[in-house]
Amino acid sequence: MFPDLDWLHLTGFIHDLGKVMSIWGEPQWSTVGDTFVVGCEFAPSIVYSETTFKDNPDLNNSKYNTKYGIYEANCGMNNLMMSWGHDEYMYQVLKNHGSTIPDIGLNCIRFHSFYPWHTGGDYDHLCTDVDRTMKDWVTKFNQHDLYTKSTVLPDPEKLKPYYESLIAKYIPGKVKW
Repeated sequence: MFPDLDWLHLTGFIHDLGKVMSIWGEPQWSTVGDTFVVGCEFAPSIVYSETTFKDNPDLNNSKYNTKYGIYEANCGMNNLMMSWGHDEYMYQVLKNHGSTIPDIGLNCIRFHSFYPWHTGGDYDHLCTDVDRTMKDWVTKFNQHDLYTKSTVLPDPEKLKPYYESLIAKYIPGKVKW
């Protein structure tokens, strides 16, 4: 799939590497799970939202509990503060490293667990037209993520040179985790 987009192959290969936080002692709630926007009302499609946020003081803060909260209409996804998790962590690592993975790939990493947006249909009021195009890419990307694993395992030694070359091309040097 997408044979000419080698950066997308690398994106798929590394997109969940942020889960390394769990072996550093970070709790599961801050490492895995769906992500969402902070600074505005919690979207109805957030999984377990009625129990997850019941003690969250933002529910009673008029600055954060409205449709727009601290944001302006159509302010753009890159201006939103996201909940912390493996997606945001890996995105920040790559941005701070100076990765040359195109923005589409970086945003697939950052937003692939943002189900309230790309599956639930929430937060469109904060999006730009560029974000809506990006959403199409994230949706395509996610078709190859959850529940798409094969029972036939590839030979890692055969794949290693290919992915090493992509890492050298798009994430050269020593990464600061």
